[in-house]
Amino acid sequence: MTEPQSNPQLRLLLVDDHTVVREGLKRLLDPQGNQWSITEAGTGFQALEFLRREPFDLVIADLSLPGMSGLDLIHRIKDGFPDVAVLVLTMHSEEQYAMRAFQAGASGYVTKDSACDELVSAVRKVASGGVFVTSVLAERVVQQLNGRRQASDLSALSNRELEIMQRIVAGERMVDIAEALHLSIKTVSTHKTRVLEKLQLDSTAALIRFGLEHKLDKTDLGTAPDLC
Repeated sequence: MTEPQSNPQLRLLLVDDHTVVREGLKRLLDPQGNQWSITEAGTGFQALEFLRREPFDLVIADLSLPGMSGLDLIHRIKDGFPDVAVLVLTMHSEEQYAMRAFQAGASGYVTKDSACDELVSAVRKVASGGVFVTSVLAERVVQQLNGRRQASDLSALSNRELEIMQRIVAGERMVDIAEALHLSIKTVSTHKTRVLEKLQLDSTAALIRFGLEHKLDKTDLGTAPDLC
C-alpha cells in the first residue's frame, strides 16, 4: 500500500537587511519548519535575483531596504512574478504605509511589534491566497477610505518623496541618501524641496519635527528592532 504524500513545503523568501531580524523571524517560523523552507535576502536586488533563479510561493519583505525601497520591490515582484504573494513585515503601523503597500500589490501587512503573535497566521493566510491585516490597522484604513478618518498629509507625497523624507528624519545625510538610492544629490535635493512645498514646511528642522510627529523615526534603517 502506497503511503499518502505529504503536502509540499511552501517556499518563503525573507527580505530584510538586518541579519538579527532575519534570525528572529526564522525562530518564529521554525516550529512550523516542516511546512515551509526559508531563503534569506538582504536587499531588494538580491531578492529579485533569487526570484529569477528559483520559484517561491511567498515573499516576506520589509519596507525599509537599502538601495531599493520595499514598495518598489513589491511593484517589481508583481510585474515580473505575478503569482508570488507578498507579505509586508515592517516597523510602520500607520495606515498610509499599509495603503501604499496594498496598492503596490501586497496581500498582507504585519508590524514587527506584533510579529510574535501574528506572523505565522499571516504567512498561512497570504500563502493560501488570502489577505491579512491586523484588525486595528484594517479599521483605520477603511475609515480613511470611507472618509471618516482624515487622510494624513503624507498622502500627498510620492513613494520616493516619502522614502527620502523618512531617511532625512532618521538622520541620514543627503550624500548618503543619494548613494543608498542610486540617485544624484541634485535629484535628492529636488525631492526634498517638493516635500517641503507639499507639506508647506519652511526648513529642514520643520520637516524633521513633522516627521517625528508622524512617527517617521520608526525606521528599520538603523539598529535592528527586537521582535519579541
